[in-house]
Amino acid sequence: MRAEIVSIGTEILLGEIVDTNAAFIASQLPEFGIDLLHVSQVGDNPARLREVFARAWERSELTIASGGLGPTEDDVTREAVSAVLGEEVYIDEEQRALLEQRFGHRGAALVERNMKQAWLIPSARALPNPRGTAPGWWVERDGHVMVLMPGPPQEMTFMWEQQVAPRLEERASAILVSHTIKTASLGESQVDQMLADLLDTTNPSVGIYARRDGIHVRLSAKAPTREEAWRLIHPLAEQVRGILGSTVWGEDEDTLQAGVGRLLRDRGMTLAVMESATGGAIASAITDVAGSSDYFRGSLVTYATDAKIAHGVPAEVPLMHGVISRETAEAMAAAAREQLGADLGLGLTGIAGGDEVEGQPPGTMHIALTDGERTEYQTYSYYQGRDAAKRRATTVALDLVRRWLLGV
Repeated sequence: MRAEIVSIGTEILLGEIVDTNAAFIASQLPEFGIDLLHVSQVGDNPARLREVFARAWERSELTIASGGLGPTEDDVTREAVSAVLGEEVYIDEEQRALLEQRFGHRGAALVERNMKQAWLIPSARALPNPRGTAPGWWVERDGHVMVLMPGPPQEMTFMWEQQVAPRLEERASAILVSHTIKTASLGESQVDQMLADLLDTTNPSVGIYARRDGIHVRLSAKAPTREEAWRLIHPLAEQVRGILGSTVWGEDEDTLQAGVGRLLRDRGMTLAVMESATGGAIASAITDVAGSSDYFRGSLVTYATDAKIAHGVPAEVPLMHGVISRETAEAMAAAAREQLGADLGLGLTGIAGGDEVEGQPPGTMHIALTDGERTEYQTYSYYQGRDAAKRRATTVALDLVRRWLLGV
């Protein structure tokens, strides 16, 4: 099935908001064996909107639109679809009753302009929207399907999951299932080389992608049912995990910080951090996980040398060895552990900027982890901009904690 996405809203064209709806929908379509051929963005202009919908209806079997379903004058998606298909809108009594009920619960008056949210056309069915007041439309006619969803992402994604995806799955002749294996401490070319013998497989297929939290390996299989697709993926996934070994830290929706948190909680251990080049990014990642106060004591962001010294790093260490050094990272780890009363102390010093420091290239990081008796250390150089350097350092630091806790 050929598909097209239409994102509606002048604010998208002005760059005031990012079109995350199109990205989300595009990521979901392969699961149903649907080929996405076009993505359009159009403002709240009736004539241009009619033009976009007419073209989409002609060249695509499935059109999925988001936006323009509100009650105001510039919400003209329904009007445009009605005009393109030559069908008159009417007030659906069931939708009217739902609107009256919703506004009544809010203690708000239902004014006339809100009634357009109860509109339908003969070839449309309403898609419930419990998270907002604007129902969607499922339009089906002449071998074509057009789906209209609200623009707010939280409403759109919920409607997709509850209403649209099940309908598409019923129509799918084949289901595409993807499974992602996530790694750290390896580069993309290293993973590519390690999995070279598996890359020519077609169903399931193997894809390697560089992401913010490491290198991801995506396995995809197409079959008549989801269960059959998983049966194709499973043995290949076992092979990939066997080859990549301890560098694998999670899969699918897992996050590295959540995995580290589970390991700390399971072992009844706590962690403290002293970080410099990452500027608090490690602490931010850890505390993105609910309940992290169970195992995370805190972070000292000691960007300046005298701040490191003020928080327990012996003054002679950076003086003798340099601030960007193994010795300073190890001293920071020990100081974090002692200052914050944790079982483990993590220290990181490095260069997030684009200039050489102390004879070391941009992106050089020194990371240490200690329990007071044993210390592990890791260093590397990687630079593709300041933000990327900080993200990579955060991932490597958390993976060092993960490997310590697993004993690998």
